[in-house]
Amino acid sequence: MTGETDLNKLLAAMTPELLPSIYVFVTLAPSVPMPDELVPVMQFREREGMTLILLEDGANAAGLTGTFRSRMITLNIHSSLEAVGFLAAITARLAAAGMGVNPVSAFYHDHLFVPADRAEEAMELLRQLARDSAG
Repeated sequence: MTGETDLNKLLAAMTPELLPSIYVFVTLAPSVPMPDELVPVMQFREREGMTLILLEDGANAAGLTGTFRSRMITLNIHSSLEAVGFLAAITARLAAAGMGVNPVSAFYHDHLFVPADRAEEAMELLRQLARDSAG
């Protein structure tokens, strides 16, 4: 399965799903091991350290300070990792509303981490983008 690459099909057929939990971004210095009890939804190693996206409750329980309280929106369409412009169109729509977003692409779907207090607004913007793209 390679996923969809046609931008209009991706935008028109995406069905955003807002997950109920609150997530935070945490960073661990290169010399600091990840606590065994953590189950990050994403981890990415950079020169400066390990970035983790965690459930806020899990970060708090581990004594870690998180930033960017967010909700995760999964775009339920299998987008190709080679699709051009999908996330650009989405992030531009959210940016036009003055909303920051941290997108993450996984093998099957793209996921958006949006400010927790603006998650419902983000969902409506995404639904409207899908309607606009469907014609």
